[in-house]
Amino acid sequence: MLKKNFLSILKVAAVFIGTIVGAGLASGREITQFFTLYGFKSFIGIIICGGIYIYAGSIISKISIKYNLKSYNELITLVSPGFLGVLIDFITGFFLVSSSAIILAASGALLKQYFGVSIWVGIIIMVCFSILTLMKETEGLIGINSFIVPCLIITLLIIFMLYVFFYNDSITISYLSNIPSDKKYWLLSALLYAGFNILCCSGVLVPLSSEIKDENILKKGIALGSLGLTILCVFINAMLLLNKPYITLYEIPLLYIANRFGASIQIALLAVIWLEMFSTEVSNIYSISQTMKQSFNLSFRKSMLIILAIAIPISQIGFSTLISVLYPAFGAVSLVFLGQCIYFYYKNFK
Repeated sequence: MLKKNFLSILKVAAVFIGTIVGAGLASGREITQFFTLYGFKSFIGIIICGGIYIYAGSIISKISIKYNLKSYNELITLVSPGFLGVLIDFITGFFLVSSSAIILAASGALLKQYFGVSIWVGIIIMVCFSILTLMKETEGLIGINSFIVPCLIITLLIIFMLYVFFYNDSITISYLSNIPSDKKYWLLSALLYAGFNILCCSGVLVPLSSEIKDENILKKGIALGSLGLTILCVFINAMLLLNKPYITLYEIPLLYIANRFGASIQIALLAVIWLEMFSTEVSNIYSISQTMKQSFNLSFRKSMLIILAIAIPISQIGFSTLISVLYPAFGAVSLVFLGQCIYFYYKNFK
C-alpha cells in the first residue's frame, strides 16, 4: 500500500511538472522573459512561483474532489459564475487551442531546421503521437509524463553540472548578484507566470483529482512537482543569467549554452524540447477535450479530433509571439481567477 501511494505521488508530480514545463521552459525561452531579464531578484520570483504552485494546486484539487468536478470548465463555472467566468472560460479555451497550434508549428520548424524535411512532417508526427497517447485518456497522459519528465530532469542536470564544472568561477552568489537587470517589476512578472501556469495546469489537475480522489496523494504530488520545478528553474535561470545578453538573440537560449558541450548534448536537449512539446500538446488537448466532453456531451475521442482539426490550420503563428504576447495577457486573467479560487476556498472550506 505504501509503495502504491508513493508511486501515485510520483505520477502526480510527473504530470504536474510535464504540464507546466512545456517547450517554452525547456528551451529557456520562458525563463528568459519572465525571470532572467530581471536580474538576481529573479531567483526570489522563482521561489515565490514554487510556493504559489503548491498553495493554489492544493486548493484546486480539494475543490475538485469535494464538488466532483471533471474539467477546468466546471471549476471556472463553480468558482467564477456570471459574465467574468464565461470570459475566463473563453480566454482559457482560446489560449489552450492557440498553444496547441503553436506547438504543432514549433515541432515542424524544429525538424525542418535540423533535418531539412518539410514542416508538415513534424506536424504530422506530433499529431499522430498525440492521438495514439490520448486514446488512453488519463492513463496515456500519466504514462508519457512518467517517461518524459525523468528525461527532462536528467538532461538539464547534466547541462548544469557541465556548466558548473567548466565555469565554476562565475557561478557564485556574489557574481550573480552583480549582473544588472534589464527590466523592473520582477514580482509582477513572477505572479503572471505562476498565474497562467496554474490555470493551464487546472485543465489536468481537475480531472486527475476526480479520478484519484485522495487529497493526501495529490497534495504531496503537487508539492514534490513544485519543488522539482523550482530547482530546475533555478538551475536554468543561473545559466541564462550568466550568458546575458547573448541569450536574447536565440529562439532556444539553452541550445546556445549547450552548444559548447558537444553534439551529443545538443541532440539530447533538442530531443527533450521536442518531448516537452509533445507533453504540453497532449496536456492541452486532454484539458480541452475533457471540457468539450462535459459541455457538449461528445465522446473524448471525438472532442480530441475536433481540437486537432482546429489547431492544424492555425499552426503557423510564431512560437516566440505566443510567449511574448499571449502568455502575459493570459497570466493577468489567470491571477483574477486564482484570487477567486482562494476566496471560494476560504468561504466554503473554512
